[in-house]
Amino acid sequence: MKVSKRATYGIMAAVDLAINATESPIQARAIAKRQGIPIRFLEQVLHALRHADLVESHRGAQGGYLLSRESSRISIADILEALEGPLFHRAALQLGTRDRLPTKPDLLLDEVWEQVQQAERKVLEGITVEQLAIQQRTFEAQRNPMYHI
Repeated sequence: MKVSKRATYGIMAAVDLAINATESPIQARAIAKRQGIPIRFLEQVLHALRHADLVESHRGAQGGYLLSRESSRISIADILEALEGPLFHRAALQLGTRDRLPTKPDLLLDEVWEQVQQAERKVLEGITVEQLAIQQRTFEAQRNPMYHI
């Protein structure tokens, strides 16, 4: 499965919001800086996530973005579908269409590809933004050890 930069940036933005926007909205500029995402691209991604009701935006000097629900209730599949459209298109065999008859590979492998798609979808639905936020916190703690004097 190929994942676009748009989807990757959307996931990273959601994880950033899960970590940093616990009490007040976070500005897109701050997310872009922390995650190394071009600000104009991030604004487009956040706009799409807002239209999918995954984030909410607040205007004004103290405005910014928040997740629209708990990070444990937003899956990677939710984000991918918001940014890329439906994850999997069933290439269902349409027997009897006048365009063409299904080939042997179509007949033989259609069920295999369907099972692969179902397995991918199950994995993506099972991973939440909260799980990734926990991993991100762990990575940051390992990379930036605290020294006490």
